[in-house]
Amino acid sequence: MSFRSFVLALGLVCPILAGAAPRLPRPEHVVLVIEENRSYQVIMRAKDTPYIHQLSEEGALFTRSFAITHPSEPNYLALFAGDTEGLQDDSCPHDYKGDNLADALTTAKLSFVIYSENMPQAEFMGCGSDDKLYRRKHNPVPNFASVPSGANQPFSAFPSDFAKLPTVAYVVPNMINDMHDGTAAQGDTWLKQNLDAYAQWAKTHHSLLIVTWDEDDGTQNNQIPTIIIGQDVKPGHYDKKINHYDVLRTLTDMYGLKSIGHGAEGVTITEVWK
Repeated sequence: MSFRSFVLALGLVCPILAGAAPRLPRPEHVVLVIEENRSYQVIMRAKDTPYIHQLSEEGALFTRSFAITHPSEPNYLALFAGDTEGLQDDSCPHDYKGDNLADALTTAKLSFVIYSENMPQAEFMGCGSDDKLYRRKHNPVPNFASVPSGANQPFSAFPSDFAKLPTVAYVVPNMINDMHDGTAAQGDTWLKQNLDAYAQWAKTHHSLLIVTWDEDDGTQNNQIPTIIIGQDVKPGHYDKKINHYDVLRTLTDMYGLKSIGHGAEGVTITEVWK
């Protein structure tokens, strides 16, 4: 038997030696921030987003990350429930009964909270705030009656003691600070002021910060930035093609949860872990 044949045979009988899939981390906490309506090219070439550029060097930047569709709301559903629910607009309200990340975590005795800036009060079910800075179209949680109402919180409830965060938290800045109605520079400044402390903490507490966008600006085939920062992340630029379903699939796999919706068809992100 040739040496090459021996190696191939060894791979068949011993997949661990041949290169089994790497183990995923099981983060103490994950905070996923959803920004709005900017393409990969716009953000990563901009001079007015220095903090986002800093995060892209400190963590894993995906250079081929894509949203699912247009407009905004179906992409939030994709990230939370693994399905756009057939929605093709930003209408409100809706009532869905499918699987979702909050229910999956709760079943596993883990926790989930979405923190929405400028939401008038905890457990708010309205379609928007009077100042129009909060919009339910960017918050999928109220659309699912199965999710405990306590999982729907204003960003003012985001704990300063990060050890008190839920297992997984989604963070939605307001309509200015998420870049929807404001500038990329405003969104960049908000991220640094409000989440840099957590990003630095995550690097020493086996936790993750994920920054992604709901969709692009309609000019770049829905290509968006996605950045992952944390203690278990190998910094670098990765050309693996991913989308929102892949991000959701990775979150469920990290905690040993059943895949959700089209997340079952997603590809787990494995390349970036130490």
